Amino acid sequence: MKKLILNHLQGKKVLLFFILTNIVYVFMLLVTIPKVLSFAGGSNIPDMMPTGYAPFYIDLLFNELGEQGRSVYLNSQIPADMIYPFLFGISYCLLMAFLLKKMGKLDHWAFNFTYLPLAAGLFDYLENIGVIMMLKQFPDISASLVRSSSIFTLLKSGLTTIYFSALIIIFLIYLVLLLRNRTRKN
Repeated sequence: MKKLILNHLQGKKVLLFFILTNIVYVFMLLVTIPKVLSFAGGSNIPDMMPTGYAPFYIDLLFNELGEQGRSVYLNSQIPADMIYPFLFGISYCLLMAFLLKKMGKLDHWAFNFTYLPLAAGLFDYLENIGVIMMLKQFPDISASLVRSSSIFTLLKSGLTTIYFSALIIIFLIYLVLLLRNRTRKN
């Protein structure tokens, strides 16, 4: 896997994936999620609940969404969110690896952080599959389906938080090294 990542560390490729990822993300934030939320009566959808959710909440939400809101969720938000995890995983994996390459740290233990967005993307897909199944099974959704989907949401959110924390720290270290090198040259 590491060799595959290293083969794709061209700046233009990293930038392209980063831009595509964030176009899809902004589209979801500005178009598909608000479209679903317009039916939700102030409730959040599972994708936006990093601390998870319980069966009673999903029942309440899906009732609030109504048939039309559930249809919009399934046919508008979910398709966009089936593209995003792939782009997120690749983009942020490459971004971290590219930053570590710039620092000369590709063989450092911190390279393991590059795998976190890939794992988060996998859990995002599992969360989406769970949401699809819940939407299709409503009103007869099993509590175990909701709990497992919620666990995938928690894992996705936790890994994403750890990744972005590591990215910020590594980026700050990179800036310090860059400033030090410039100071030494002057």
